Amino acid sequence: MKKLVTVILILSFLAPTLSSCTTGEKEQGGVEISVVTMYGGDDGNRAVYQNACYEYETISENTINDSSAQSSESWKAKVVTDFEVGAEPDVLFFFTGTDSDPFVRAGKVVSVDEIRKVYPNYAANMDYDMFPASAVDNECYAVPVNGYWESLYVNKTVFSSCGLELPDENYTWDKFLSDCAVIRDNGYTPIALSAYPHYWFEYFLYNECPAAVYGEIPAVDSGECWDAWVAALNKFKEFYELGFFPENYLTATDDETCRMMVDNSAAFLLDGSWKINYFIENGVDENIALTYVPGAGARATTDIIGGLSAGYYITQKAGENEEKRAACVDFISFMTSDEMVSKFGAMAITALSNGTLEEAHESELVTQARIILAGATDTTAAVQDSMDGDARTFMFESIRSSIVTGNRTAEDVLREVIGIKS
Repeated sequence: MKKLVTVILILSFLAPTLSSCTTGEKEQGGVEISVVTMYGGDDGNRAVYQNACYEYETISENTINDSSAQSSESWKAKVVTDFEVGAEPDVLFFFTGTDSDPFVRAGKVVSVDEIRKVYPNYAANMDYDMFPASAVDNECYAVPVNGYWESLYVNKTVFSSCGLELPDENYTWDKFLSDCAVIRDNGYTPIALSAYPHYWFEYFLYNECPAAVYGEIPAVDSGECWDAWVAALNKFKEFYELGFFPENYLTATDDETCRMMVDNSAAFLLDGSWKINYFIENGVDENIALTYVPGAGARATTDIIGGLSAGYYITQKAGENEEKRAACVDFISFMTSDEMVSKFGAMAITALSNGTLEEAHESELVTQARIILAGATDTTAAVQDSMDGDARTFMFESIRSSIVTGNRTAEDVLREVIGIKS
């Protein structure tokens, strides 16, 4: 585990030629570039991204054809497939873990070092030591915009209605279980959970796994790591049988469960830093508190999961065209400036050399996020980022379809997970 680094930032160079996220005709003298990001659907930063694109367009002669979509396993697979068939974009905002290995291995993206040979100030406002390196060749290909942390969002109305005190940094696992039971007995849903169980899996595992082996993929049927993964998967069945998940958990969508927090029908949502903007946009941020996931075992409550796991890539296809390459560099320089990164992740981990810029009138939820980061005692990256994509998809789908229903044991599912592409 790495010590949590909180970084705060100063302004970098803004390239003179900028672009936008519309699909209109190319303006006179401008360059048209295609961009794909995960700022689509109900992503918490979608509005921030769209506004940034509009601003970018107004000061540029360039045009961006944007094809952003919300991140999912199927979206990740489509991005990889597009590279395989030669349909990749010019600029891609994507993950830096194993998901990017196929197109890095195929030589379809340009490394930051290669770009800096022509544009030495590229991402100069960033701490290069924090750039995620590819497992393929240990080179850095993506410029990180903002990182992430995963923590508990708490509905204040539900807690007040149940006569409970809001959790803080001293929140224990036993108190969490007790609160969930009280919330359930008062007719509310304790935990808003849908088809995306990865946040809970990470913390279930973090609470079970010895620090020395957290992040490792277990060997079949042996060792502390195996035992911890089995225990983490079984937690879902335990919580399901306790009635801590929504009544429609087996079919619930992410949109529905997030809405439960807005509608004051659920108490807890475990999600990432990007979800802050979702609550702000829905006008309920004053009714949402932010706290740490309660610790168990050797993990302290203030130990968190977070890191830098996504960034902007320039594809080889765009890099071979001098004019288009320049436009891509300009676009990414704009989107990774101090000011812009602060808008996307003022409350997140960043690679900015001097950290994010604090807003004069920021939401209380953002202020709480800053406190969470400042008080974190340790951080570690999400283990799912090191998993094979097919194995990860199968495991998370099996939690809801097989493990909680008793159709298969956690051990049986985990054996198959480890066997995928092994």
